[in-house]
Amino acid sequence: MNRSIERLLTDRRETIRESVVKGAWSAALFEFISFGIKQAWACLFGGLFLALIILTFVAYPEDSALARYDFLVIAAVFIQAALLLTGLETLEEARVILVFHVVGTAMEIFKTHMGSWIYPEPSLLRIGDVPLFSGFMYACVGSYLARVWRIFEFRFDRFPPLWVQALLALAIYINFFTHHFIVDIRFGLFAMTVLLYGRCIVWFRADRVHRPMPLVIGFLLVSLFIWFAENIGTFARAWAYPGQENGWHMVSIDKLGAWYLLMIISFVLVALVHRRPRSPDAQ
Repeated sequence: MNRSIERLLTDRRETIRESVVKGAWSAALFEFISFGIKQAWACLFGGLFLALIILTFVAYPEDSALARYDFLVIAAVFIQAALLLTGLETLEEARVILVFHVVGTAMEIFKTHMGSWIYPEPSLLRIGDVPLFSGFMYACVGSYLARVWRIFEFRFDRFPPLWVQALLALAIYINFFTHHFIVDIRFGLFAMTVLLYGRCIVWFRADRVHRPMPLVIGFLLVSLFIWFAENIGTFARAWAYPGQENGWHMVSIDKLGAWYLLMIISFVLVALVHRRPRSPDAQ
């Protein structure tokens, strides 16, 4: 009798254990899927714009009276307006995008003048050698960070003072210009980002609970995906680096460092809008 009861209890425990394990795997899978969906939603503007770059590269009519680059400018404005009118993008996010558009375009004018990259196709809507759609590529980064901050309900531990972050972002931006004339301090800037953000933890909510991640790791991951997108963009002739004029090849992995530093500028702009990011325990 006792053995029958023990066997019954053992079987019951095994059944419960299997249910718990299956439930845990199901919850983990659902959270992973939710994370992917939210990431895609945060990339809405950037994803649509990258899709336009690819589609126009593949199918844009060569004899069109409207240059491909000019079409991309007009299409980007319509996408931006549609996102605002439908409420898919907030005015706060649009302000970040606008600032980043201006900041990016100013850097583009200088960098193309210095020969860092070129825009090989003709266009009318341009400033100097820079077609106006280029600013929207930087805006894609700003849009993503502003949206991902809201969608994943970011919270932070050991968040650095905003004024210190702003000084670092300013130094990074200035170095993008000055390294052509004086010593390049990017390695020092890399070190400063680790010193400033190395202890900072970002908490993000994909499903029910907030999960932690070192903020520097987040910067690196986003920079890596932007580098992937950059390879797609250059393949689609949105722009070209020296050596890509006569045939495409992958963008040097060295550019990952530039995108990492650009992440800092983007992050600080968004942080200045949010002002006081809360810790996960804040009410």
